[in-house]
Amino acid sequence: MDIRPASFGHPDAVRLNDRVQREYAERYGDDGDITPLDPAMFAPPRGLYLIAYDDLGAPVATGGWRAQERNSLGYSDGDAEIKRMYVVPEARGQGLSRRMLAALEDDARAAGRLRMVLETGTKQPEAVSLYLSSGYEPCEPRDKFGHYRFDELSLCYTKPLTPDGDRPTTPQDADRMPAGR
Repeated sequence: MDIRPASFGHPDAVRLNDRVQREYAERYGDDGDITPLDPAMFAPPRGLYLIAYDDLGAPVATGGWRAQERNSLGYSDGDAEIKRMYVVPEARGQGLSRRMLAALEDDARAAGRLRMVLETGTKQPEAVSLYLSSGYEPCEPRDKFGHYRFDELSLCYTKPLTPDGDRPTTPQDADRMPAGR
């Protein structure tokens, strides 16, 4: 597998995004994820979009992160939001989503982001399993964020992006994090 940075507007990204949107629509019986997204949101250093290609050069997985700051959608300063994590059905079971997630976390951490956040849904149990097994913790309803934060099918997860992967244990510990974090 070859994982490469790309624009969210790249033709392969558009095709994979269309596929994941169809899958969302089938699972939820709606039009898919209507969260507003723009390629500029994933441009470094305030984001990154990745596409994984198989050995024949076919695009088989995507994922991205975009910077978020405190706003009316419930985000906090220093958040990096995961968007469009997707592996085509024929490439599932090879650990691609875990590799993609780790690459996004590493990049967001290097960019000085403090916390990785994501929204998924109750009808995506494999995604929930991935995030829980990767150290993400579910949010309480009052702490949810994002476009679907009030939807009963929405699940929100967070993971601290401290250098060693541990969360600060006290506010003083958080204050002692390296500058730019």
